[in-house]
Amino acid sequence: MEGKVIKSTGSWYLVRTETGKIHACRLKGKFRLNGIKHTNPITVGDQVEFELETESENGVIHKLYDRKNHIIRKANNMSKQTHIIASNLDQSLLIITLAFPKTSLGFIDRFLVSAEAYHIPAILVFNKIDLMQGEWEDMVDETIQRYQKIGYTCLKTSTVTGAGIEALTALLKNKISLLSGHSGVGKSTLLNHIEPNLDLKTTAISSYSLKGQHTTTFAEMHPLSFGGYIVDTPGIREFGLVDFEDAEISHYFKEMQPFIGHCKFNNCKHINEPECAVQDAVKEGKISIERFSSYLSIMSKEDIYE
Repeated sequence: MEGKVIKSTGSWYLVRTETGKIHACRLKGKFRLNGIKHTNPITVGDQVEFELETESENGVIHKLYDRKNHIIRKANNMSKQTHIIASNLDQSLLIITLAFPKTSLGFIDRFLVSAEAYHIPAILVFNKIDLMQGEWEDMVDETIQRYQKIGYTCLKTSTVTGAGIEALTALLKNKISLLSGHSGVGKSTLLNHIEPNLDLKTTAISSYSLKGQHTTTFAEMHPLSFGGYIVDTPGIREFGLVDFEDAEISHYFKEMQPFIGHCKFNNCKHINEPECAVQDAVKEGKISIERFSSYLSIMSKEDIYE
């Protein structure tokens, strides 16, 4: 039998067949020993083949089909292992709040670099805009302009006022979409607003830390009544990048790509080398200081926790 993994709890996987029937499956014993370096050899979005156990509706996964794409992150800030967030995606949406709680520009850029590296179109959703008044509103608009200028789709949303909900629904229709972001940015609330039947658990922001409290424990794929699937993920505190060579990083910054081949040295890292076209572009305002700072931070192997 074949099906798509719609939930992973680490040891058990919920697999949905084409008929809509869901089976709880485990991995065949030898599968785990196949030289897999990730913490999760099977992830949400994977297409798998399984067989039912004798006199049971539970199954055993024995084959993983080739992935169209996948996106990974470090398992945690101390680990050298990686965790596959999801696979076979049409797009990835990062839910952002510049306050309540804060999503830093460095975190946004790390997410975008990963999306570029794994060939997954990325969309930035600036949520809770009803709270963004005065200077905060100006900051949101400036940030959106910065990312739109380099080709990223940006959207403002609010479940309080309904702003952007219709546009967000249209973006999700008939697509397999990853929703990611820090705990507390409103992923589950947004999903409940778009698809009320999901009834996902939500919690308030901690008044002490102004950080979100985790409400999603495991990544899970939900079918949408208007077509498509949404992959809801646990709130991500940090987004450590893995498996990238230094020479690759600049290629995942869209606005750097036109300048990369014009540096004096072929192996230019665009940090302090002479006659560097990328550094010149920064000085000329063709590449924003903020994005270039993110690039330097990634090159210095710094991790971002906001």
